[in-house]
Amino acid sequence: MSEQRKVAIVAGAIRGIGLGIAASLASKGVNTLLLYYDWLEQLPEMQAVMEESCSKSGAQYHAISADLRNRKDAEMVADKAISLWNRADILINNIERGGWPIVHGPYTPEQWDLEFQTTVTAKWNLFNALLPHLKRGGSGSVINISSIAAEVGRAGPAAPVFNDCYSLSNRAIRSLTRQWAREAAPEVRVNELMLGFFETRHGPGTRGWSLLSPQEQQAIIDHTLLGRTGVIEEIIDAVNFLVFNAGFITGTSILIDGGYLIGGEKAEEMPEGVVKPGEPTFGGKIPPAGKR
Repeated sequence: MSEQRKVAIVAGAIRGIGLGIAASLASKGVNTLLLYYDWLEQLPEMQAVMEESCSKSGAQYHAISADLRNRKDAEMVADKAISLWNRADILINNIERGGWPIVHGPYTPEQWDLEFQTTVTAKWNLFNALLPHLKRGGSGSVINISSIAAEVGRAGPAAPVFNDCYSLSNRAIRSLTRQWAREAAPEVRVNELMLGFFETRHGPGTRGWSLLSPQEQQAIIDHTLLGRTGVIEEIIDAVNFLVFNAGFITGTSILIDGGYLIGGEKAEEMPEGVVKPGEPTFGGKIPPAGKR
C-alpha cells in the first residue's frame, strides 16, 4: 500500500513553513520524508505534528538529518526515499539561510558563504540527486521556495531584513527554476513560490523581526498593500495548488507577498476633472472631423 502512495521530500521541515507543508501533504495521504539540520530542540514538536497528520490519513513519515550543502548528503536523501517507498514524486525545496543585516551586521566571509551555499547550492544538490527518481514517476512536481529579497534587495522598509548575498541568492533561484523546468520536462513540473513577509519567514516569529522597532515593523506592513503579514496556511494553499491542481504550469514564479513589491504608493481616487458633460475638449473648440 505504501508504495502506491505519492512520496514527498520536504527540506527545512523541522518547523514553520516546511513543517506546515509536510503536515498538509501527509494529511492528504502522501508519504513524507522530512529533512532537517538545525533547530534540533523542535524535533519533539515536529514528531507530534506529523504523527497527528499521518494518523488521519494512514500515510507514513520519516525524518532524517542532512547537510544538503554536501552532495553526498543529498544523494543519501534520495537513497532513503527509494529504500523506504521506492519512489519520489514531490520535492519541496525549502532551504535557506537568511542574513538579516539587523542580526548579523556587515558580512563576514563565513556568513556570505553560508548564505549562498544553504540557499542555492543545497537546493541544487537536492534537485539533482532526486531528478532521476522524480522523472521515473512521470508526474513529478518540484517547488522552490524563495523570497522577494530577489527583487527588493537591501532597500526601503526591508533594508534591515534582506542582505546582499541573500538577495542575489534568491535571484538565482528564479534562473534555476526555469532551467530545471527545461531539464525536467515533460515528466516533472518545476515552479517557484516567492514569499514576502510571513510568520516564521521574514516576519513575526523570527529573531530579526523582534529586533525591529515598532516603527520599522509598521513601515513594512504599511508598504504591503494588504496591510498585514502572511500566515503559513496561505503558503500551504499555494503548494497544494501547484502540486495537485496545476498540471499545465511549469517554469513559473508565483509571487505571494500581499502586494509588498508594488506597495508603498497607493492609487488615489480619480479626480472629477474640469470638463463638463457635453463641453468640447479640443482646445475649447469642436474638433475637426478627422481628429474626433
